[in-house]
Amino acid sequence: MADPLPNLHVEDSGGNGPPVLFSHGLLWDTRLFAPQVAALGDQYRCIAWDHRGQGRSPVTAEGYDMDTLAADAAALIERLGVAPVHYVGLSMGGFVGLRLAIHRPELLRSLTLIDTSAEPEPAANLPRYRLLNLIARVFGIGMVVDRVMPILFGPSFLADPARATERAEYRRRLAGNHRVGITRAVAGVIGRAGVADQLHRIRTPTLVLVGAEDSATPPDKAAALQRGIAGARMIVVPAAGHTSTLENPGFVTAAIAEFLAGFDAAEEVRR
Repeated sequence: MADPLPNLHVEDSGGNGPPVLFSHGLLWDTRLFAPQVAALGDQYRCIAWDHRGQGRSPVTAEGYDMDTLAADAAALIERLGVAPVHYVGLSMGGFVGLRLAIHRPELLRSLTLIDTSAEPEPAANLPRYRLLNLIARVFGIGMVVDRVMPILFGPSFLADPARATERAEYRRRLAGNHRVGITRAVAGVIGRAGVADQLHRIRTPTLVLVGAEDSATPPDKAAALQRGIAGARMIVVPAAGHTSTLENPGFVTAAIAEFLAGFDAAEEVRR
């Protein structure tokens, strides 16, 4: 495992509210949670960071496996002195959150898993993803963006004429990824080990959200998370695919806010 916590790009709203740590998905950066941070920032201390090789974090020679990324997250929580945190992770961020909940539960107050899975990448996906990754490495991710968009977004978002400007902006962001950093990150994601056999170890209060149109980690994967994590609650996000924080931001934000408020209220009663 590589040394944890290189000089990662971190955005911290500060304040005295309960800390919420946002962990983005593959190909994205902190802006994946911009709607949620904007809505929750008055009540919570919102912290988001860019994973290695993505966004404004440096490209490292190694350390793109999920265990190292989880070690990065743990080191960040400890460096900021904010444990335990409400953790919110989408896709790759969920892979990281699951590992924290299994191995470092003392760092977490709650766990929100969005459009993610405890399983390894399905074998059927690997040839296509490896080919896309090779093309991106050689020619740049701009060459594969149009192939990637239907993986990341659902039909409702992609077909909505009123959201053409948003689609253009997200294409631009995807194409702007660092060619080396992002292909290393992709390799780490598609080569990950599963943790489904360890879900029984998670005791952190958990909310599972999944886009109704998510084809990358479909609702059946979310249902498996709910079954495997004691007491987990699952909500299906309408009109959303694998990037539900951007596709249906109001619904996702409301679900997270309700979960956090209920969790914090229950803690107050226990006190």
